[in-house]
Formats: sequence, structure tokens, C-alpha cells
Amino acid sequence: MALDGIRMPDGCYADGTWELKMNVTDLNRDVSLRVTGEIHIGGVMLKLVEKLDVKKDWSDHALWWEKKKTWLLKTHWTLDKYGIQADARLLFTPQHKLLRLQLPNMKHMRVKVNFSDRVFKAVSDICKTFNIRHPEELSVLRKPRDPKKKKKKLEEAEEEALELEGPLLTPGSASEILYIGPVKGSIYSSPGLYSKTMTPTYDSRDGSPLSPTSAWFGDSPLSEGNPSILAVSQPITSPDILLKMYKPQSLLDKAKINQGWLDSSRSLMEQDVKENEVLLLRFKYHSFFDLNPKYDAIRVNQLYEQAKWAILLEEIECTEEEMMMFAALQYHINKLSIMSSDNHLNNSEKEIDEVDAALSDLEITLEGGKTSNTLGDITSIPELADYVKVFKPKKLTLKGYKQYWCTFKDITVSCYKSREEAQGTPAHQMNLRGCEVTPDVNISAQKFNIKLLIPVADGMNEIWLRCDTERQYAQWMAACRLASKGKTMADSSYNLEVQNILSFLKMQHMNPDPQIIEPITTDINPECLVSPRYLKKYKNKQPGFVRDLISGRILEAHQNVAQMSLIEAKMRFIQAWQSLPEFGVTHFLAKFQGGKKDELIGITYNRLIRMDAGTGDAIKTWRFSNMKQWNVNWEIKMVTVEFADEPSLAFICAEVDCKVVHEFIGGYIFLSTRAKDQNESLDEEMFYKLTSGWI
Repeated sequence: MALDGIRMPDGCYADGTWELKMNVTDLNRDVSLRVTGEIHIGGVMLKLVEKLDVKKDWSDHALWWEKKKTWLLKTHWTLDKYGIQADARLLFTPQHKLLRLQLPNMKHMRVKVNFSDRVFKAVSDICKTFNIRHPEELSVLRKPRDPKKKKKKLEEAEEEALELEGPLLTPGSASEILYIGPVKGSIYSSPGLYSKTMTPTYDSRDGSPLSPTSAWFGDSPLSEGNPSILAVSQPITSPDILLKMYKPQSLLDKAKINQGWLDSSRSLMEQDVKENEVLLLRFKYHSFFDLNPKYDAIRVNQLYEQAKWAILLEEIECTEEEMMMFAALQYHINKLSIMSSDNHLNNSEKEIDEVDAALSDLEITLEGGKTSNTLGDITSIPELADYVKVFKPKKLTLKGYKQYWCTFKDITVSCYKSREEAQGTPAHQMNLRGCEVTPDVNISAQKFNIKLLIPVADGMNEIWLRCDTERQYAQWMAACRLASKGKTMADSSYNLEVQNILSFLKMQHMNPDPQIIEPITTDINPECLVSPRYLKKYKNKQPGFVRDLISGRILEAHQNVAQMSLIEAKMRFIQAWQSLPEFGVTHFLAKFQGGKKDELIGITYNRLIRMDAGTGDAIKTWRFSNMKQWNVNWEIKMVTVEFADEPSLAFICAEVDCKVVHEFIGGYIFLSTRAKDQNESLDEEMFYKLTSGWI
């Protein structure tokens, strides 16, 4: 008897070979191969394809080890090197699989994504296909489950949205896309959509392509009219849509949503993402670099949509005046979007129009944009000096604001009892570096307050400043925001920040002349423009009365934005969103070292915030600029952060993988290294080094 046919008790044959079991997912077929541990992965796949004897392009297929959740992509490695033995079961499966992506505008796209790439790379490829620059700002997360709804009903609702037929091929890339929305058929795009050479590609007023639409979208229905589905905002058609969507009821609910972010340094398959699963594509990091209407029509629109839904679903708090301003901007954008689509039916080519000076200066970055009118040489740092009311809250006290003569020099505010005493010793002095700055404004009540939380050794000191006028408030608020970052009023962004604050306040004004307000028409659907919270205020009133009342207020606020172009209105909306106190804070449930109860850790683009889980009040703030290093103990899920001149911070992540928190910290630090003079290529290895922890 030949030795090669004798099977030993360990499953191996006498000649040293053994059976490797594999499943070919495309054929739903199990196959066994006689192999040795010395055969390399490429050889295994070659033998498998020869045994299948099926004429097919297998170039996208690779081996997946289910038990270890590992792609066997190093084809020169042997089975022994991977540690694969006779008990292993491998899948021979395509690397590119269909994924259902919900974009920030809540529309679904069916996208073919590489399930073997790291998520960071996969998202970069998706954004390149969608013509979204700076993909490092986005990522994907799992859809939060509404505990009030049954799982079966949610799945049925998702299935109803997926009605379109036919895959969408993207030439020049490995991605395929199918749009789930009102336009049927295939949509073809090209690598030219992603302009690395920064040649203007969009009209700066309405976001339409500057070249003929046929060159952009081939023979798709889009080339006949709508310049780009992704760059056009579609209004909410029914209030039922808002009512059905999940709304976080507390800060803890918001923290639970953030548990769903995927690990950027691992592949989709490694994180149990299934083919055709729904993932949410969102702007993860609230640090929007070099946002420019000429190149970023799709990026601007998707940012606007994410901001719009965050406000409508009450994921971020705003005042009633601010809500009416946001509603007026939405109404204006909806009207102009319809008009823009109609205008482009007979206008496929346009000459480049330069943006207005004001719009060109409206570059949305959290650090403040650089205006075209750069400041000249500054020999002295500007200062502020004025009477300001100051209030320091204390327990068991009813004392209110007290007026002081206040000077703002560098990053320090000094308070004197009178102007005449300003040359002496101040009654109070505050260094604002690292402080939390929160606005408390009510235009109709003429209330212009600035809340300061100033870090001290044992926590934060709370100080309130009250200004008398909008101009004074804008100057002092801009100075406080810069000082919190360690910057003075000599910084080139100071004047722009003042103008942005004044513009934000102006948009909230109610028009004093009701005669110029257009009559209430049926095209306003106030239930779709404001969050449900503001409708509940009038729950005892007649529905028709409430509708007319809110519509009137929206139209009144609309007078302040009626002259804006479409792209400017979207940019203003994004800017107003950025001005909200809660903007850009990502919450996680955590237990701090020495603490007795669960609290929140808030992560923003430049700091960590320890927060009360019930109220959201800041307890202590730590700036990234003062951070020396951070480490993670993966076994006990503890994050430790060391600072230059403060005690170290340590907390245990509750209900979330500490890798998610670690990635947010490293991700923001990675984003802070970007500069406009760099090319658009991403340093992926640097990102992984800062966010992965083990690479």
C-alpha cells in the first residue's frame, strides 16, 4: 500500500500532507486540498482554482481564516508561518463586497468596498469616489438601535429604501456604487472628480460643476439635469420622517451612539461587518480643513446635511432664536436648491466666477480661517478696555453681576473697581489659557453673556462676563476664544472671528418691519424645519395656529438671509453650527481614577473635558497642547494621559472599547499636523502610529 494514502491519528497522511478545508463563497461549495505546511498561500489559491475548474475572474478573491478573523493577504507566507493546521477552515471569498452606506444627508448608497482594507483606507477610497476631499475627517459607525423600536420593524424600514436596480461602476477605481434615492439607474463617475491639482471644479455660488455634466457623469440621468445628487440638498418632505428617527434623550444616549465607531486600523471583515450591512458615513472629527466652495460642493453639502440633522434630531442644543435662524437658512437653501436644479437644465457649461470677498474669507476651520486681507506687521498686541459686568457664582449666595473696568491684555483679563484705578493692582485677574468659553445670548432680551470655566488645581473656576452691546460681546468673545487656545488678539484670525460672531447674531434678529415679510405660503412646512422640542411648546394650541405662528417667525428670520447665495447659505449654516456651545464634543462614559461614579469624558479637536453625566457641566479641562503623552492599558481598559505641568489623568472606559477613545485623541492630534502647503496625500502610517496603539 502506498504510504501517501495512509491517514494518521492526527489527521495527517503518512507522506506529511494533510487536508485543508475551504469554502468557496461564490459557489457555496466546500473543497478539500491535500497540502503541506510548507506550501505558500499563493500556491494554495492556485491549486484551489485549478481544482474548481470554473472559468471566472478570481483576481479579487483571497483567503479568510474565520476562527482567527484574519485575511491571509501575504501570499508568499506559508501555511506554517500563518499557523494554519488541519483543523482550520478557510473561506475563498471576494475582497470587495457590497455595503449599504447611509450618507450624512440620510440617503443610502450601495457601495462596493474592499473588506480586506483597513477602514481608514476604505473610507479614503469611498471619499475619493464621492469627490470628498480630506477623507481623514470621516469614518463609519454602526447604526444605533432605538430601544423603543423592535428590531424587525427597523430592518423592514431599511429594506423599503433599497429599491433601485443595477450596480454603479466607478471607472478607474475598485469601488462600485448604487444610489438609493429618487434618481433611478446607474450613475457613472470618474477619477477626475477628485481634483488633486486644485483646479476649480465647482461654481462657487451654487455648487454646480464648471465643466459639462456629461464629462462628469457620463451617460447617467444626472448629466441631463441635476449636476450631482450628493451636492444637492433635498428638503424633508414629511414630519413623519423626523418622528420615526432615533433621537438621543440624554448625554448618556449620545455617548452610546459613539460606541458604534469602527476601528480605523482594522478591516471591515475583522470587525464582523457583513455584506449588505448598513453603516453610517459621517464626519467623525469636527475639524474641517480648507473648506472651499470651488472644490468642495459635495463636502459642503454633506457637512450642511450632518449639521441640519444634528439640530433637528436634537443631538446638539440651541436656543429658540438660533433654531428659527437655522430653520430660515434651511428654508432658503431648499428654495435655492430647487431653483438651481431648474436653472442647470439648460446650462451645462459656466465660466469661473470669483467668490465675493466676504465668501472667499469664509473658510470654515475651528482655528479660524485666513482672510485675504492679511494683517501687516504688528509691533504691539491689541488690547480691550471697557466696563464689563462680572459675576462669580458661589453656593448660598444671591449676589448678582458687579460692574468693573476690565482690560484684556495678551490672554489675561484684569478687573478694576473703576477706570481711574486701572494703573494699580486689579481686584481680580484671570489667565484664560485652557479655559472653557460658552456663549449665553438672547437677542430679543439683549442678553450677551460669556461663561468662562477657568482651570485651577482642584477643578474649574466659573466666571460670567456680561456685555452691553453686540459689538462689545463679539470683541470680548473672540478674544476669550483665542485666549483659551493661548493666542492673543494679534492673531490674524481675531478680526474674522469678531465678524463671524456679529454675522451669527445678525442672522438671529427679528425684522422690525412686518410689511416686507412675504405672505405665508404652503411651501413652508415648519414641522420639517424645527426640532420636535419647539413644537411641543405649543401642544395646547390649535395645529393651524401653531403652523402659522412658526412659519411667520421663520419668514421673519428669513429676511436676514434672503440675499445669500446657495453655497454661502450652506457655509453660514455650518459656521452657525460651529458656534453652538456643544459643537464638536464627542461624549464617552468613563470612570475617573479616584472617582466614585460614572462620568463623561468629552473629546474635542483641542482638549479633553471631564463632565458631569447628568448635567453636562465641565468639571475639568485638559488641552492637547499641554499633553506629553498618552497610554492605554488594554487589559483593564484604562487610558492614562500625562501633561507638562499638571497631574496625569487616568480613566477607565465604560461600555465602549478604549480603542475608540484612544483613536479620537490620536486622530485629532494627527489632524492638527495638516498644513495648506502640503500635498493632498495622506500619511497613513502616521495616522496608524497615533491611533492604533500597537503598531
